[in-house]
Order: sequence, then C-alpha cells, then structure tokens
Amino acid sequence: MKLYFSSKQIPQIQHLSLHQRLDALQAAQKKLTGPEKLLLNVLKLVILIPVFVLILQVSNNWFALLWAFLVSLLYPLIIKPIEFGLSAKYLSQSNFQGT
Repeated sequence: MKLYFSSKQIPQIQHLSLHQRLDALQAAQKKLTGPEKLLLNVLKLVILIPVFVLILQVSNNWFALLWAFLVSLLYPLIIKPIEFGLSAKYLSQSNFQGT
C-alpha cells in the first residue's frame, strides 16, 4: 500500500478537479472491505481516545489542553494518507477518463 498525502498524488484521479476527486474517493471508500474499514476505525480511536483523556486532565494540568491540541493534529497526518492508500486500489482509470 502506497501512502498519498494529498488526493492530487493519486495517479488515477490527479487530472480531476477537487470536487471530482472527492467524489471518486468517496465512491472508492464505500468499496473498502470489512477489515480495511476496521483498521481505519481502530486507528481513528487510537488517536482520538488520548485527546479525550487529555481533555479530562485539564482540571489538574492546563498543559494537557495544549497536548490534546497537538495530538489532535496527528489525526489528519496519520489517517488521511492511510485512507487514501487503501482507497486508491478501488479507483479505476477507465471510470474517470470522460470527466
């Protein structure tokens, strides 16, 4: 699985406009298998649970709010490339030639 940090980097849809790329990725994400969806959801939980734990600790330590913000920045940096990589194999070049 190759990781893509932007939808423009995916070769099958790089010639499309942003709206068309997002539509194509959404259609491809619907084709993900159960284990792939499970992997994405578990990764999301691994990132989001520490954010909420840090928010709960704000009453004892105000720096926890800063750490929660920094950890929440990891969400798009980790999840989106994996999501794009998993979805890329469900994109076919022929579906997007005419658009």
